[in-house]
Amino acid sequence: MALSLLYLMLRRVLELLAVMARGDFSKDVEILVLRHEIAVLRSCAAR
Repeated sequence: MALSLLYLMLRRVLELLAVMARGDFSKDVEILVLRHEIAVLRSCAAR
């Protein structure tokens, strides 16, 4: 149990470091992709 919790904490820290290290361009691309996914989901939900 403690090992599992330690693994999850380490994974979150590494994910945070990866997000902080990414450049602005990749973040902008990710935002555009997520906005497109939201638009598609909204159009499917409206039907």
